[in-house]
Amino acid sequence: MSRRTTLLPSWLPLDPYVLALLGTVGLAALLPASGAAADLEEGASTAVIALLFFLYGARLSTREALDGLRHWRLHLTVLGATFLVFPLLGLAARGLVPAVLTPELYSGFLFLCLVPSTIQSSIAFTSIARGNVPAAICAGSFSSLAGIVLTPLLAAALLGGDAGGFSADSLARIVLQLLVPFLAGQLLRPWVGGFLARRRKVLGYVDRGSILLVVHTAFSQGMVAGIWHQVTPARLGLLLAVEAVLLAVMLTLTGYGARRLGFGREDRIAIQFAGSKKSLAAGLPMASVLFGAHASLAVLPLMLFHQMQLMVCAVIAKRRSRDPEEPAAARGAAGEAERATVVPDPA
Repeated sequence: MSRRTTLLPSWLPLDPYVLALLGTVGLAALLPASGAAADLEEGASTAVIALLFFLYGARLSTREALDGLRHWRLHLTVLGATFLVFPLLGLAARGLVPAVLTPELYSGFLFLCLVPSTIQSSIAFTSIARGNVPAAICAGSFSSLAGIVLTPLLAAALLGGDAGGFSADSLARIVLQLLVPFLAGQLLRPWVGGFLARRRKVLGYVDRGSILLVVHTAFSQGMVAGIWHQVTPARLGLLLAVEAVLLAVMLTLTGYGARRLGFGREDRIAIQFAGSKKSLAAGLPMASVLFGAHASLAVLPLMLFHQMQLMVCAVIAKRRSRDPEEPAAARGAAGEAERATVVPDPA
């Protein structure tokens, strides 16, 4: 773990993968797929979403994830921040419509509050800050696993018609494109898990390439439908300001709340980084399934929040790495007992 995370710079002015995403958006703006090409791309996008969730299922070790439940207080705290506090803040932002956020941008903002936590960056920043890395691995993995079910259900309940509601068609898409491939991956893990583990680097490129295809499909549909004329630079600036407030509130709540709950320093760091983040890798495919032709505006707040959280948390992790050592007696028995690991997905 230390070998991987030491390659991460202490300051991230711009994530290279976000640059690739922005380039894909620009390509979709200049050369949107239309007609037969759009139908072909949409079919390919549907296939790669299923492939992504199959790989997520095949990589996640169910046995090791269940072992990680020994540190259940920490995991429940992260899950509560991800799927309870974040959505409540998203609902509170409804008062910003239409003065600050357009209805379409608000739908994307609320969706960002519903997606699971990220895994890879939470682990990296927790390691840099000398926090509880095994706990960050487990917490992120549990969040991703719960998000397979909770994110679509919360989106259907809170976004209503904007995300397809509880119609039979929308639920069928969720089951066929997300749940069935994920469960198939879990069932086939004993036979394919080792093969996938040996080819993690190659599969990382498959993950990222698949998401780029999903982004191009979504933004092409948005360009053809003309929905981008609804977004002005001023609106984007206001959206960034709202997201900055959201991130600041979540970082404060997870840090202060973990202290009030009696967690030791290492656990507090894991809770703060895992509980304040949102997964771009999980959110983009889900948005494509839930929002269809309107996915381009729905994923824009998530893309912006993703880059913001990397930049801010890089600074926090660097500062926390200089914290004085905490006496062993103050770390808490739960943090000392946490030793389970879960194979992380590239989120």
